[in-house]
Amino acid sequence: MAEVEFMIGHKSYTLTCQEGEERALKRAAALFDTEAQAILGQAGRMPEPRLLLLAGLMLADRTSALEDRLASVEREVNRLKVNPQRVEVPVLPPSLAEAMAELAARAEALAQKAEDQLAE
Repeated sequence: MAEVEFMIGHKSYTLTCQEGEERALKRAAALFDTEAQAILGQAGRMPEPRLLLLAGLMLADRTSALEDRLASVEREVNRLKVNPQRVEVPVLPPSLAEAMAELAARAEALAQKAEDQLAE
């Protein structure tokens, strides 16, 4: 088991976790501390249980909003899978493709001629 130390608000904590889970625990603690610091910045010092409760509720509210957005995006993805947008790609007529190739060849010839004149 690994031990991880972190701060929430104005208090330090130490928790144990499975090997390899330290980074996830530190990230979660940092998110929790960010909420706690915002609350302390607005309300000042408060009892630890109240701070932890408010920070937890703020994170729960954020998680709920993200879950709603995720559900909306999943519905849109499913809708697009069932009814994909149709994209039409125009096909160039052969005569236009030939004319464009001729123009490109002329442009290359003019560029070569200009380079040759500059080199002289």
